[in-house]
Amino acid sequence: MIDTHAVLTVLLIYLAGVVIPGPNFVAVVHKAVASTRSAALALVAGIVVVNLFWAGCAIGGIGLVFAAFPWVALVVKILGAGYLLWFGLRLILNAGSQPAANENTVLSGSFRQSFTQGVVTNIGNPKSMAFYAAIFSTAAPAHVSAGTFIAMLGVVGIIASLWYGSVAITLSQSRISSAYQRAKKVIDRLCGGLIMLLGVRQVIN
Repeated sequence: MIDTHAVLTVLLIYLAGVVIPGPNFVAVVHKAVASTRSAALALVAGIVVVNLFWAGCAIGGIGLVFAAFPWVALVVKILGAGYLLWFGLRLILNAGSQPAANENTVLSGSFRQSFTQGVVTNIGNPKSMAFYAAIFSTAAPAHVSAGTFIAMLGVVGIIASLWYGSVAITLSQSRISSAYQRAKKVIDRLCGGLIMLLGVRQVIN
């Protein structure tokens, strides 16, 4: 039997959390305007898979694990912040260094690479870890049926796919991509700086 109240609670909480811009959002925006639509959607798929992983852990009691072993949460937080700082710095240093044609070339491994980037970005996203451990896990009942568990994961998967997918599709329009190519250096540096600021914020918070 599915606990509809618990599923609805998770739906509302996740809706509120997913629309708040963070490293995942910035990564999707940059991939959508800088690369192909397929690559952007591959990155979205990687983000969604990790969201399902975090949601499953939260429902299973990851908050209790972090409460019992605070150093685990600290290590994840530091590693995630370090990745964001590295990712942002790389964007800044490489801003405008590659020709536009190179970024729109579809290689056989580009889809796997984009998917992996989405996975790593979300795994290294302290915002996701904190959200699922501290907020999402409190919305889930202590014990849920298999049906409720699947329904909760379905809610997360559908919302994340629709939200990040719509961002990727919208911003990968040729008109928007062309505008990006004209201001590539500035946009890359802005995105890189924003990601680095998010990393710094995670370190000091």
